[in-house]
Amino acid sequence: MIRVAAVGDIHLGEDSRGTMRWHDIDERADLLLVAGDLTCHGTAAEGRVVADELTACPVPVVCVLGNHDYHQNQQDEITAVLRDAGVVVLEGQTHTVDVAGRRVGVAGAKGFGGGFAGKCATAFGEPEMKAFVAATKTASAALRAGLRTLDTDYRIALLHYSPVADTLHGEPPEIYPFLGSCLLAEAIDDAGADLAVHGHAHSGIEAGRTAGGVPVRNVAQPLIRAPYAVINAVPTAAASAANAANIHAR
Repeated sequence: MIRVAAVGDIHLGEDSRGTMRWHDIDERADLLLVAGDLTCHGTAAEGRVVADELTACPVPVVCVLGNHDYHQNQQDEITAVLRDAGVVVLEGQTHTVDVAGRRVGVAGAKGFGGGFAGKCATAFGEPEMKAFVAATKTASAALRAGLRTLDTDYRIALLHYSPVADTLHGEPPEIYPFLGSCLLAEAIDDAGADLAVHGHAHSGIEAGRTAGGVPVRNVAQPLIRAPYAVINAVPTAAASAANAANIHAR
């Protein structure tokens, strides 16, 4: 059993130093996933606060950025500050953690919006709409490619935006297209995964599944109302089969 601690939407500002409490996380979890919106307003100064808070965590930390972290167009600076502090930041990349003789692979991407089956945006019409859909397609392709490269015992998709509508219940339906995209779930099901984790939906619900049966967890901190949630990750039959197929194909 792999024990995954996860949280998103921690929204740290320059007055947030010392506010993250890790308590006994190293007794409860093997690694920590942070699902985006690390900062309040997306400044490099806030990124330095996040770096200080996350480096205090006694287990390996892997994160992606969220929409807030892009607000001031300083996402590259935030990423550099975090990586310089030893925090893993993924955007189309993967990272592997060894846990008690098992290898846990994380494929990370911020993701983007677009909506869900039957009510999703299409690349038609104005250039602005085509660019909107293209951003989601690019993120989904990167996530798919990352998951496919992972030859590990467990595979986790780490996102900010949601891959399913399941975990958005409680949010106004009118904003679903801005909270996630079914293209992300298609990438997860195509490549195979044991777990998908996201944030962003503060008023959603915690648990859902992709059409292919991959468990999805919404760990936005305003929703879980805790420093982190602990998820016991167990491989699904679908993910195991996909993993075997990918290994064979290589």
